[in-house]
Amino acid sequence: MSAAKGSAVVPRGPLGLITRVYRYVLPEVREQLGDWREKAEAMPDAELRKQAIDSMTSKEFHCIGGAVYATANPSMRHVLIPLIVAFQTISDYLDNLCDRSTSLDPEDFRRLHQSMLDAVDPAEPLHDYYEFREEREDAGYLNELVKTCQASIRLLPSYGLVASDVRELVGLYADLQVYKHIRKDLREEALLSWWSVHQGRFPAIQWNEFAAATGSTLGVFMLFLAASDTGLRDGTVEAIREAYFPYVCALHILLDYLIDQEEDLAGGDLNFCSYYDSMDATVDRIAAIVEEAKRRSEQLDHPAFHRMIIEGLLALYLSDPKVSRQQEVKRISRRLMKGSPLMRLFFLVNSVWIRKTS
Repeated sequence: MSAAKGSAVVPRGPLGLITRVYRYVLPEVREQLGDWREKAEAMPDAELRKQAIDSMTSKEFHCIGGAVYATANPSMRHVLIPLIVAFQTISDYLDNLCDRSTSLDPEDFRRLHQSMLDAVDPAEPLHDYYEFREEREDAGYLNELVKTCQASIRLLPSYGLVASDVRELVGLYADLQVYKHIRKDLREEALLSWWSVHQGRFPAIQWNEFAAATGSTLGVFMLFLAASDTGLRDGTVEAIREAYFPYVCALHILLDYLIDQEEDLAGGDLNFCSYYDSMDATVDRIAAIVEEAKRRSEQLDHPAFHRMIIEGLLALYLSDPKVSRQQEVKRISRRLMKGSPLMRLFFLVNSVWIRKTS
């Protein structure tokens, strides 16, 4: 988003944002997901079909949250919402395939996630994304998702200015999905080795925070939004990158892991919040990341919009029913919810409502 867009385009406050969410985002996201569900139901392979449908059923709010970025440029929502929904649907589908996989093969995970790299590069041909796994027959489902992203990206007037940043973020996302889904005795060493390559660029964060940041698609969605603006400038892209990665992105995924700690411990799943020494250290680091995300977002065009994104993330995750069952997380949520109480309360109420209607 550049200053050329004019402040009237961006929602003026929480009420304006939520109004657009109910008017545009919810119905249009659900329409898009309905179409993808129909395609998923036609898959010949039972395992692929199950994971595709399950990913849309349990993770619909990922698409809703991502499509909030389209509220900042409603005249381009016919491009942004289908793009964000298709891209997030690929992400959620592949996450299910890897999490609940019949495979522990990093080559398989790498090839599956080639689809995400192809999706953000309209010049790329399609690949055989199921080359290294037994389940293959999806009736063209994954290919159609990729082609939908590519077609939408061709309609973004300034995509050339963000393409390299988008590709890098998607590449990091793919790396994470490979390393965190391999054999449990290998994954931590792989993640630390990966971090050693990148840590020089991010001296203010820890390895688990970097890994968390790479797991978020919000930076990609913000760059999609920026690319919908004909007046986009290079400096704007750089400022977005510095605010979103790692800070807004890390906050997004750390909150997700925070509320899933008990579940992940029981299931033996990797959880990036478990690497802090204590709950006090956890909340201190998340609170510091919140403040840095806010500070850097103040340097962006329309900083109030990005602050609403941050407040909305806190409300969305800390309103999850799992929080009420975990006393330590409830204590943390109260501390994190201290700032901007009215705005956060507004988003909290609406997050609860959206969950109930999903």
